[in-house]
Amino acid sequence: MASAARHMVLIHGAWQGSWAFEAWMPMLQAAGWQVHAVDLPGNGIRQDAWPPAQPVRVDLDAYVAHVAELLAGLDGPAVVLGHSGGGITASQVAEHCPERVLALVYLAGMMLPDGMDFGALIEACRREQPGFVYAGIGPHLEWDAMHQASRVPPAAAGRIFLHDCTPEQAAAATRRLCWQPEGGRAMRCRLTAQRYGRVPRIYVECLRDRSVLHELQRCMQNLSPGALRITLDCGHVPQLACPALLTERLLPALAQMLPSGAGTDLAVASGRTGLLPLA
Repeated sequence: MASAARHMVLIHGAWQGSWAFEAWMPMLQAAGWQVHAVDLPGNGIRQDAWPPAQPVRVDLDAYVAHVAELLAGLDGPAVVLGHSGGGITASQVAEHCPERVLALVYLAGMMLPDGMDFGALIEACRREQPGFVYAGIGPHLEWDAMHQASRVPPAAAGRIFLHDCTPEQAAAATRRLCWQPEGGRAMRCRLTAQRYGRVPRIYVECLRDRSVLHELQRCMQNLSPGALRITLDCGHVPQLACPALLTERLLPALAQMLPSGAGTDLAVASGRTGLLPLA
């Protein structure tokens, strides 16, 4: 009998779309994964094509319903990965249908506790580390007339998101950045230990991240203990800046975590995984 397919669902962050994973997907596919990169509702609208001709509901429930529909159509459960703000959707998907999620992976992602938003995380980090200063992309955003959607100017994207990518990579990614409806950015998870809490988690932290600073990533890990940690010396988009290294570190960690027959025979190079348990 043929073994079940190994599925991985990739959820993009704000101002992006499924294209954010294009440089990385061939490496995952070469290792035997069936990869499904989603376009969340209301995202993917070009920066020169706003507002949309047909408005779409954009909030956490809509995002979760979109991903859950994809998961329901697969022939088995999947690893669900959220990059940056996509981590919020990934968490809520695990709460919604934990039986369809083999593991959660946060790629410099929002692994926020129940009820906490990003602003509250920043305040928690300031309390934990007096003198902590954070600006991120917020001061650089450009808004529509109703202040309901934002976009990222190219220069700011290069400095904060793409500073460790090649100039060619950074220019190509910047051209594809999208309008981001605020309903899909200002979100809070509703999580329980009985559902979300039973799904194993990996956190891929990025030491040179200028968007979700490393201090914020560590604060999230402290607030939501129990994940496995992979540390990469890179910026906010390892799937573009260092996809081979990300593959080399992540897939052995998943092989260690997943049950036999659900991704344990991954064809990847051996080496240090950078994998640490969190207390």
